[in-house]
Amino acid sequence: MINNIRNRFNNFKRKKVEPSQLKQLVDELLSESTPDATYLILIVGSCAIATFGLLANSTAVIIGAMIIAPLMLPIRGLAFGALSGNVNLFRQGAIAVLLGTFLALLISCSIGWVVNLPSFGNEVLSRSKPTLLDLGIAIAAGSISGYAKVNSKISASVAGTAIAVALMPPICVIGLGLTKSDWSLSLGATLLYLTNLLGISLACMLTFLFIGYSPIDRARKALLWALALTGALLIPLTVSFTQLVRQAQLETHLKRALLNRTLTFQRLELLKTDTNWLTNPPEVRLSVRAQSAVTPKQVSLLEAFLQKEMGQYFSLIFEVSQVKEVKG
Repeated sequence: MINNIRNRFNNFKRKKVEPSQLKQLVDELLSESTPDATYLILIVGSCAIATFGLLANSTAVIIGAMIIAPLMLPIRGLAFGALSGNVNLFRQGAIAVLLGTFLALLISCSIGWVVNLPSFGNEVLSRSKPTLLDLGIAIAAGSISGYAKVNSKISASVAGTAIAVALMPPICVIGLGLTKSDWSLSLGATLLYLTNLLGISLACMLTFLFIGYSPIDRARKALLWALALTGALLIPLTVSFTQLVRQAQLETHLKRALLNRTLTFQRLELLKTDTNWLTNPPEVRLSVRAQSAVTPKQVSLLEAFLQKEMGQYFSLIFEVSQVKEVKG
């Protein structure tokens, strides 16, 4: 069995593609990594759509920006250039990614400054707390993109749609955070962007290596760098993931305490809860249906109860839909 594993590993090390296939791939990636007019137009369009979608808190509009996927093309070129030691391809990809990122930041900052909303919705806030789950998504999407590039049976649009899921929106959130001087928001979105950039790059490199487009001896140094940079992100991502799990547990406990242990909720129908953990204290918005109004005194008593019950203060905001009985 050990000999069989050793033979498979040796075959993997010797695995390579035809020179003509390699040249075709390099030429295509070099063309895709060139920041020409088409690339810049796609950056502008994608960024504008994503920024307006974030400001409007519209998931459908943001998905529209994701489909355009302009940043994915140079990221693949950058990844393969690093893997194969092609300095020109790596440099072209890096320039295109940096230029596209800077342009998107400039556009999102400008739009955010002109619109000047007093606060942001969940679509913006949700992109400021990346976790290990986001890294997993980026790696899976990067693998699909790399495989789609070398497999003609898979449409390139499939890879673009899958990858763009997290590339442009975080950049736009960085820009929107800068317009409000919200450094926490911008730093969180920056971490998400770097997570996806490195996760996608690493996955593309591993896919190209596995298929045989670069010998493992040549790729070892680039892979170690990619693994080291991605590994450095594991610390903040793990902390965020731990916080996410704890917040989910607290939300469950909070909802159970309100529904089962308070008199107020015996006459209310809870429709939806939404907790904003970025505020201090955390802000809990409760949508309820009731026959009579909820008074400020009742809200204060509920906040005091939760602080005693859970050892943490929550700011409660009720959205009450009143129900009235009408008889003929």
